[in-house]
Amino acid sequence: MKIFVYNLREYDEKAYFDRFCKENGCEYDYTAQPPSLDTVSLARGYDAVNIITTPMDAALLECFHKLGIRYISTRTIGYDHIDINKARELGIKVANIAYSPNSVANYAIMLMLMACRNITHILKRADVQDYTLKGKLGKELSNCTVGVIGTGKIGSTVLKHLHGFGCRLLAYGTHPNQSVTQYAQYAPLEILFQQCDILTLHTPLIPDTFHMINKQSISAMKDGVILINTARGALIDTAALIEGLDQHKIGFAALDVIENERNLYYLNRMNEVIGNHDLAILSSYPNVIVTPHTAFYTEEAVSNMVENSIKSLCDWEQGRENPFEIK
Repeated sequence: MKIFVYNLREYDEKAYFDRFCKENGCEYDYTAQPPSLDTVSLARGYDAVNIITTPMDAALLECFHKLGIRYISTRTIGYDHIDINKARELGIKVANIAYSPNSVANYAIMLMLMACRNITHILKRADVQDYTLKGKLGKELSNCTVGVIGTGKIGSTVLKHLHGFGCRLLAYGTHPNQSVTQYAQYAPLEILFQQCDILTLHTPLIPDTFHMINKQSISAMKDGVILINTARGALIDTAALIEGLDQHKIGFAALDVIENERNLYYLNRMNEVIGNHDLAILSSYPNVIVTPHTAFYTEEAVSNMVENSIKSLCDWEQGRENPFEIK
């Protein structure tokens, strides 16, 4: 099998591509550029393309199809950047991947702890040598009721790890996970909004979850709620979030993802006028943390992402069932 890789990062991914392509008996070439109408021709003569979160719209898929591309693997769990219906129409198979759930789960809990202890405020005041205590009072995570929305691999790992903190744990998921009941009680979403001090999102972005956190749901939450998002930015209506912060309904927001983050993460935009007003507003609040979509970024996760994206393509080529196929 011959694989063409887009958006390959030489500083962390290339060694894994070298290793896992060799182990699986396939060839690959790559570019650091994203797939686009200008770079599609680079995949001529290949069986598959390997991508990240860059858009794969109908026009681009048509071009890959004309080149003979049969398979697409995205090195991400989310696949909302790919026009799946168009891919099906063209007969192109699409797969996502799985990676260590500890990466995002640990990061989400880190954000919870930072929010509970007002760590950004503490660090900023330490930078100017203000070591007084006033305004730094925090809350203990162990005394909080935490609601986890989405109980797949990452959400269930968050619950498992939070159990050790002694929190009261509530969970919501459209497909309940039996293992979760060891640590948490499943409840309707309305109950999580009413009772939780902290809400953390771990659900995929699909039409049913778009803006699931909106003006109405925020109004139903506890005053001073802490909101954590390490999943997808569009799960939250940003205008409603900003209004909730302005009205002190939301006590703290810690966001590893935001709406309209494309063309921001993972680019160096230093000294540029970005023009993302929502990001500018959110970054101005002392009770908001915005990190650049890095919750996944550990050695283990990057290795998993590359290995699983290669293995799934080889599964198709060799006639095996692909556990990562988007059906």
